[in-house]
Amino acid sequence: MTIDNSPAERQQFVAPAATGLSWIVGFFFSFRTFIMLLSVRLLGTTAQVGVEISLALNFLLLVLVAFQTIGATDQENASLLRLASMRWVLTFLCFSGISLLWSATASMPAAILYWCGMAADVGMVVLLLRLGPVKEAVTSLMKGYVVGACAVAIIAWLLPAQSDLRLGDEELLGPNQIGYLCAFALFFVQYLIREKRGKMALAACILAVTLLRTLSKTSIIAFLIAESFLLMKDTTMRRKTKVLLVLATLATGAAFSSLLTSYFDLYTSTGNSPETLTGRIGIWAVVLSEAIKQPWIGHGFHSVWNVIPPFGDFEARHAHNELIQQFYAYGVVGILMLGGLYGSVYLQVRKIFSPSARTFWLALLLFVLVRGLTDTEPFDLSLPLWTIVLITVLIKSDQAVEANESPVNLGAQFNIAITHGALPSNQ
Repeated sequence: MTIDNSPAERQQFVAPAATGLSWIVGFFFSFRTFIMLLSVRLLGTTAQVGVEISLALNFLLLVLVAFQTIGATDQENASLLRLASMRWVLTFLCFSGISLLWSATASMPAAILYWCGMAADVGMVVLLLRLGPVKEAVTSLMKGYVVGACAVAIIAWLLPAQSDLRLGDEELLGPNQIGYLCAFALFFVQYLIREKRGKMALAACILAVTLLRTLSKTSIIAFLIAESFLLMKDTTMRRKTKVLLVLATLATGAAFSSLLTSYFDLYTSTGNSPETLTGRIGIWAVVLSEAIKQPWIGHGFHSVWNVIPPFGDFEARHAHNELIQQFYAYGVVGILMLGGLYGSVYLQVRKIFSPSARTFWLALLLFVLVRGLTDTEPFDLSLPLWTIVLITVLIKSDQAVEANESPVNLGAQFNIAITHGALPSNQ
């Protein structure tokens, strides 16, 4: 006897597995910040082996996700490329991959592996969104990401403080990475709270306090600016809640006042250190002077590390400014791609029906834009490509629900049915 499950039955069977796998992927996306450090400090490996372990886990996870999607039906995302942001993500991946042909990288094998890792992140999210309902997949991934970020935060507290009083490891992990991770995860926490997807108060406290403790100036300032925008513009949030959030922020700042004062004294005495604004200006000047030598298509993927001369004892992994970084790596094409990626997300966010949801996503965009003024990522964007996929598909799905129609364009299907005679035209 042959059993032919309907698409709905197959979807119900796949959804639980998709939810668990989404959680694992989200956890990995955040916790991998510490994988290399843990490999070196606990297992005694070299930093290169630690990176290889992280990439190997990344590719293994992609294989697991791909295996899980075998036979799955794409009920909600059959036309992802109709979204402008998805086309820009694909354009960025393709051009950055092609740029390996002329990249000035110090290690071509490493550059290829890093690019494959970035592409694997996007691939995993796209495949996960095919497995089950978009909302469930997204919220599960966010929950995993938050748990991973909290694990990183707790481990960071256990590490000895750096010489500049900040969290992190002097050689292997900077405080800015931890601070950015905590701030980014806090936006996921806020989304989950707004959607009533679990109790997130403890996670919010851990991440917020750790963000401040990292003393990562860029992430803290960008987060405060974005949250201030959210508090002022979100009219659905109760005034009492806003007051409590402001008071909690002030109380946390007061609790760390002595640490902040000590760090400020140390910061103002470091002169032209790369951690200061003066030092960052020096990095921008050097990278820009190199960028204008190849202004159209740039120096290619992974072309800063061990290529740009060190600044004293400091080896720059990127330009510490997102616009300069993209100009250096991909020239004018990079600037166009950066504008296209962020611009397409902005335009889609502007179309959201709910003013509250629209304000929230605009706050996240504001955060990454402000952060990008003095910091960025070595390969990806401040708003990672996989996150752009996640956000745009989620917004598309929510808009379909709010418009009282399924994520698949039922109206178009109905017209096609009439055209082909499947239904009488008077229906």
